[in-house]
Amino acid sequence: MVTSPTIRIDPARIIDEVDPRIYSGFTEHMGRCIYGGIYDPGNENGLADEKTGFRKDVLDALKALKIPIVRYPGGNFVSTYRWQDGIGPRDLRPRRPELAWLTEESNQFGTDEFIQWCRELGAEPFICLNMGTGTMEDALAWVEYCNSSSNTFYANLRRKNGHAEPYGVKYWALGNEVYGPWQVGQMEAQDYAKKAYQWAKALRLLDPSIKLISCGESGFTDWDRVTLQKLAPMVDYHSIHLYTLSQGKHIVNVMGPAAAEKGLEITRSLIDLAKIESGLSKDLTVCFDEWNVWDPVRAPGEKGAEEHYDLSDALAVASWLNVFIRKADIVKIACIAQSINVISPIITSPFGLFRQTTYFPLYLFSNLMRGSSLSVYVDTPSPGLTYTGPNVPKFIHDLSVHTPDSAKLTKFVDVSAVLASTGQGNELRIAIVNRSEELEFDVPIIIGPQANVNHEFTVHEVWHEDLKASNGFEEEQVKVVVKKEQFSGTYHLKKHSFQILVFQLTE
Repeated sequence: MVTSPTIRIDPARIIDEVDPRIYSGFTEHMGRCIYGGIYDPGNENGLADEKTGFRKDVLDALKALKIPIVRYPGGNFVSTYRWQDGIGPRDLRPRRPELAWLTEESNQFGTDEFIQWCRELGAEPFICLNMGTGTMEDALAWVEYCNSSSNTFYANLRRKNGHAEPYGVKYWALGNEVYGPWQVGQMEAQDYAKKAYQWAKALRLLDPSIKLISCGESGFTDWDRVTLQKLAPMVDYHSIHLYTLSQGKHIVNVMGPAAAEKGLEITRSLIDLAKIESGLSKDLTVCFDEWNVWDPVRAPGEKGAEEHYDLSDALAVASWLNVFIRKADIVKIACIAQSINVISPIITSPFGLFRQTTYFPLYLFSNLMRGSSLSVYVDTPSPGLTYTGPNVPKFIHDLSVHTPDSAKLTKFVDVSAVLASTGQGNELRIAIVNRSEELEFDVPIIIGPQANVNHEFTVHEVWHEDLKASNGFEEEQVKVVVKKEQFSGTYHLKKHSFQILVFQLTE
């Protein structure tokens, strides 16, 4: 017999403040993310703004997610991108071969359009620099174009293009996935670190106010160690990229984020080591600027990577977001890849859009899971409450064989919690994913020792009887249901469900 787990939360045990930037987005010139996604001039159904060409329905759907930052223009795309092609009169912009996804780039949407779109969205722009075919001179020119108020060439070119004031782009990434054989301009770690160091030094001379992001890998590779050792004095964030996939199996899908959590623990130690060796006392944290569920076999990048997600994928995304809340002290920025059409929570057509299953956990987290991240302990007295099978990410599985502590990453009941201040006082908000395909639990929730909660609480639930349930233009089978319940000390967790419980704290 499987004994129910117990959730233990103490509102006094604060990990750190949840940084709103963990709910950031990502747009790349890939598939229909830009063209037909956020930018659709001349849309025959009137869905795009006549002046800007921006899809109004897309902006509305993204605004509901309260996205603070958007990364651009890639992704693999950036490693052959010549940013100068995407500015100035559109009829003079050159059409180029695009090597990352083996297409052509029209350059009708570029830097100025991206900045304007971010302003419409209410988000800050985050630009990734081309360290493949690009040069340091190109990078300096791009920063000058965006940020300089001087009487210099690229600043004046921005003014000539109709933008008198500097854009003030704060976040700049030093390349994208430079470690990968799929990348144009792939480098060895030592070579990348030396080059990025010199770029960072020059960029800071031009604009000391910018925030720089080093190109990390997964957080648990030697690439991360080598690059941090060299770049720690020069950067503000270390990036991590990781995608999880299902292999057609729900348990693989929902347990995949365990690799990210372990990677963040390892990265924290690598950052500490780099800071000790460099004698640094500054903040240096993680920018997890690509993450999501993506099966490249099911949705090949060269064909636009248009994943169609089901409930299992929504539970995986909720598990991802639980990781970022629990690791609030080290993760300060995270960008779901991507924001529109490409492995995205939103799919468009010329006639409208629909919100995928993965939209709803992202919506609930971004709107509710802000405030102070709390330490949560899930007591699992029965071995049947933790999954340690071979479908767990391999290095986690190998660790769990020898170190039982690693099994904490693959509990069926996955939880994060925040303490949030509202106009009506403090609220305790608990995000719970029951990752089991078949098991239901009556879970004791022990809050204390000094905290008291109102008996009535609110539940925001994402659930469907069928794990394969998905959404489409005709119907959203999976969405949010909001209900009131009475708290008796336990909560019934449906099988394969996600919910956020909101409790009002009393004096």
